[in-house]
Amino acid sequence: MTPVAPRRVLLVTGLSGAGKSSILRILEDLGYEVIDNPPLHLLDALVSRSDQPLAIGVDVRTRGFESQAVLDALGRLRARPDCHAELLYATAETDILLRRYTATRRRHPLDNSPDTAPGLAHNIEQETRLLAPLRAHADLVIDTSDLPPPDLRRLIESRFGRMAEGENLTVTLMSFAYPAGLPREADMVFDARFLRNPHYDPDLKPLTGLDSVVQNYVRQDPDYEAFLDHILALLRLVLPRFVTEGKKHATIAIGCSGGQHRSVTLIEAVAAALSAPVDNFSLSDGPIVVMHRELARQGRSTWRWARPPQLATMDEQTRISRS
Repeated sequence: MTPVAPRRVLLVTGLSGAGKSSILRILEDLGYEVIDNPPLHLLDALVSRSDQPLAIGVDVRTRGFESQAVLDALGRLRARPDCHAELLYATAETDILLRRYTATRRRHPLDNSPDTAPGLAHNIEQETRLLAPLRAHADLVIDTSDLPPPDLRRLIESRFGRMAEGENLTVTLMSFAYPAGLPREADMVFDARFLRNPHYDPDLKPLTGLDSVVQNYVRQDPDYEAFLDHILALLRLVLPRFVTEGKKHATIAIGCSGGQHRSVTLIEAVAAALSAPVDNFSLSDGPIVVMHRELARQGRSTWRWARPPQLATMDEQTRISRS
């Protein structure tokens, strides 16, 4: 008897105005049952009564909202063998949120809250503090500040749904910090902690692997090139087999001590190699997503397409969401 794959359960949260409702609509189009802002004490019952992929919106509108209550519920869901539970967090820069609220003339959920000073900026600041524990524990942080709606749809589809007809394997390249835990979704993990560490250079410590000076420092390690070559050789061996087996999404993670310098440098190098035009190992047309987990949790950087997917036509999207 073929084992039944765990059902996907997504808790979607984030700052008001950052795109949570848009994410839920996209997930609904992808065939998820969507429930927005239910009482927190009903989360377990909602999951038990549903037999299809489920997306649940959670935010400060819930009476008696507490981030710890959401994390406790998430922990219970992750402990269930029949569920694959993840937490998504939507955010945006404060000036973007202010602009969006001004344009829509909507009231912020914390407006007139006894714990919040008057003014929209104070509401946003208070909500950011309330949700900080959720952002810190999120599996995916999505910054929509400069993210057009089509790209938001592509990101959600590539991570949580089926891609356009004929789309190849979607590869996510993720940097992370070992002290913050291994990425639960990782298919392959590489450890870069043996490389020379820019953290101990006062000039480089505040920078990241997105800065060329940090990249150059890491590359000067005598074993850097050999390590990168071995990673790429292994990916060229394994990724085509993932495609052959019908796998639609693979996450390749590289970790270091802080998730800021060495792992970021290597992920950027792997992304450049895999997305180069000379690449020809059955991944030439597949989307590649670059994510730096710890930088995203710090609000310093989120994700980008190293190779964007081909978005399905509206007819294909409708057919996919109904299948």
